[in-house]
Amino acid sequence: MTPVRSALIVGGGIGGMAAAIVLRRLGIAVDLIDLDPAWRVYGAGITITSPTLRAFEQLGILDDVLRDGFSGRGIRICTIDGQEVGEVPDPPGMPGSGGVMRPMLHRILSEKTSASGTNVRLGLTIDRLDQHDAFVDVIFSNGDTGRYDFVLGADGLFSRTRSLILPDAPVPEYTGQSVWRLFADRPAEIDRRHFFLGGRVKVGLSPVSRDSLYMFLLEACPRRTTIPDDELYLVLRELMADYGGPLRTLRNSLSPTSQIVMRPLEAFLLPPPWHVGRVLLIGDAAHPTTPQLASGAGMAVEDAVVLGEELSRANDLAGALAAFAARRTARCQLVVENSLEIGRLERTGAPPAEQTRVVAETLGVLAQPI
Repeated sequence: MTPVRSALIVGGGIGGMAAAIVLRRLGIAVDLIDLDPAWRVYGAGITITSPTLRAFEQLGILDDVLRDGFSGRGIRICTIDGQEVGEVPDPPGMPGSGGVMRPMLHRILSEKTSASGTNVRLGLTIDRLDQHDAFVDVIFSNGDTGRYDFVLGADGLFSRTRSLILPDAPVPEYTGQSVWRLFADRPAEIDRRHFFLGGRVKVGLSPVSRDSLYMFLLEACPRRTTIPDDELYLVLRELMADYGGPLRTLRNSLSPTSQIVMRPLEAFLLPPPWHVGRVLLIGDAAHPTTPQLASGAGMAVEDAVVLGEELSRANDLAGALAAFAARRTARCQLVVENSLEIGRLERTGAPPAEQTRVVAETLGVLAQPI
């Protein structure tokens, strides 16, 4: 028995779906809502670190991810000409890091969520939360109402749930970097993650399947205005002008039909606690991070796993949330703070060894049990 019989999850992304799967295992009745009526996913690929693969295993989806994604070993560090100069190894005893296409991960999680018996409602968010001692009354954006023992905000960087329970919380701010992502065919020699360091931008390659990879490029710049889709390849081609090896091949293949996405990086550090009464924030709603450590998805799934463990052993919700915070706060803040620090090192042109040291040290900490 758990202290929760019914729960509302706001947000149908990675964290929200992971939480739905975990809570349904405990026999909790779960409603999951998402603002997008088509429940779509955006972006080409997602990098997966070893701790994230471990979290997927705890959630019960590791075999599916490895079947449809890619697992390599560590990160190969290269010069801008493509010469290998070092390696960031995976933590000992951990599964090899890799990647998966975002639509594929969404399919895996959404199928598991639906099969769990979660009641999924789309095109919907929350307008109001009224908390009471034993329940939360919810008014939805379509005027419907609901009553739940527990509400979980998993609605991302611009969380509606966060704005309702923490109206004075910081707001996302531009970090001074924009990220470019390119989806492309994977050459056989790209058999693990690659970083290309020492140039004016940081570039990485992540295999996401047997045949595909995605490239990310981190550019330090004032916030860019919108670039027409059919001109993205021209700007990306110029940003990659100094790079050789496999990046030259990718650059030469760019065209108006290339699958390119450019987004500004926005983040902030939300002080704990991440819950108010019977409402808890997880994932990017609580600890939004930039992609430097490729750990945002992993932290969200870990949140769900730990929440399930604490609910299963607690006598009351307050005790479960206190235990959750004790296990999650420092770990998630480490990811946010060190991701922002790596971004600062990238923007200031710090030596590659200094950048990779922070990556290796943080992944070593994250290899510890959650």
